[in-house]
Amino acid sequence: MMDEPMEAEADSTQPDLNPDEKDEQSNKTPLLRPGNMVMMTITTEDYESLYWPKLEGAINQLLTMSPGQYMAISYEQMYSCVYKCVCKQFSDRLYTDLMNHMIQHLRNLNQQLQSSMQVENSKSFLEKFSFLVNQYILALGGIVPIFNYMNRFYVETKLKTDLNEELKKLFKLHILDQHISVLLTLLEEANAKPFTISPPVMANTIKNIHSINPEYAKMKPELFAKFIPSILPQTSVTDLDRYIEETQQIQRDLKVLPDFDSCPTRKKRTNEDDGRFSK
Repeated sequence: MMDEPMEAEADSTQPDLNPDEKDEQSNKTPLLRPGNMVMMTITTEDYESLYWPKLEGAINQLLTMSPGQYMAISYEQMYSCVYKCVCKQFSDRLYTDLMNHMIQHLRNLNQQLQSSMQVENSKSFLEKFSFLVNQYILALGGIVPIFNYMNRFYVETKLKTDLNEELKKLFKLHILDQHISVLLTLLEEANAKPFTISPPVMANTIKNIHSINPEYAKMKPELFAKFIPSILPQTSVTDLDRYIEETQQIQRDLKVLPDFDSCPTRKKRTNEDDGRFSK
């Protein structure tokens, strides 16, 4: 299979236009120009002024999108842009621009985290990190499909790797490797004091860190094992006493919480006060 496939395919992303509208749109926006891919040409100027800016805008929207937020992005049109760039020998440029853009974004995130460490308490820092790592992973769920054609015919075929894994490696290199020791220490301390941060934030943070690099679990296996199965060796009979003690310690910790009531009082039914029952 060729690294740079040249496929003859009409652009199906555009609505039907009358001839005058087609000519006018073709002159104004070559990005949207319909026609046979074999006959179509893309110049460096086209790539730099039309194709990459369109893709860059979509990437920025996805990287800054909050969980649950909806962004009006035409995935079909973005996929079409990538398809045309790959078919017209711009795979290497496209991959390089994507990686450089992601690196710059992660450098900005790293600066935000470094600043927050200096002015925020550990709880706020952990919540900020949890939000950023979750936001990044969700963004990959949109970015990778957009660049799927490049991934198939350039990243996997020529570079012998996977785009999603490469983008996770960037987060590891520019964010996690810079903060992992502090993060795991803070997470361990928070885990020792129940509800210092909310259980969902704690669980999602640990799971996201592990999904980016499972090797981090070796640094704090007991911590990761509380949220991810099969981190520790299989349980043996000799471990039962330790697990019983851990359970009892959790119960003691819960009892000292001001809002915890292990046996809430219930108001008796009125007809039970004197031992009588209604018929």
